[in-house]
Amino acid sequence: MKYSIDVKVPSSQAWLDAVMGDFNEFLKDHADCERKASAMATSLIAKYPDREKIIPDMIETAIEELEHFQQVFEIMQQRGVPLNKEMKEDPYIKQLMPLTHGGTAESRFLSRMLLGSIVECRGCERFRMVSEAQENFELKKFYKMLWTSEAKHGNIFVELALHYFDEKTVYDRLNEMMEIEGEVVRNLSIRPALH
Repeated sequence: MKYSIDVKVPSSQAWLDAVMGDFNEFLKDHADCERKASAMATSLIAKYPDREKIIPDMIETAIEELEHFQQVFEIMQQRGVPLNKEMKEDPYIKQLMPLTHGGTAESRFLSRMLLGSIVECRGCERFRMVSEAQENFELKKFYKMLWTSEAKHGNIFVELALHYFDEKTVYDRLNEMMEIEGEVVRNLSIRPALH
């Protein structure tokens, strides 16, 4: 069953052109994003150790994201592309983080879980675009694997939220956050980066 919802604003051809035009730079950003995604899943466990239902899935997600980082790193090594010396601030995440502030502790927990779904769903959409644009068979296959993995993760966050909140509360907030995410994407600078 699909729990997540589709992105409201599709990524542009201009974004894809920027990625394909400087794929090595994209790989550097992609590697950073996988490390951050693993850390985010781990941080949810640290912040919410009493929400026992999330812990097994967040452990699994953290491990999978770290494995994706390892796989991207291997591709980078084959191409002679170094990791970024410093992980750069992600303007997309920076603009979405305020959605997880304010309100009650319960509403912040819900928003954090749903933000996880939103970021994974955007990654799913963009990895699909990258996969379909690839001429290199191995990279096409790799990004297809990633897009299916991101779709699974996008579902997990919503499914877990539904353990703690009723369906209307979850989907009202998810739709509200997805609208804001669409505006963020519409106004992001075009660069060879995942976000």
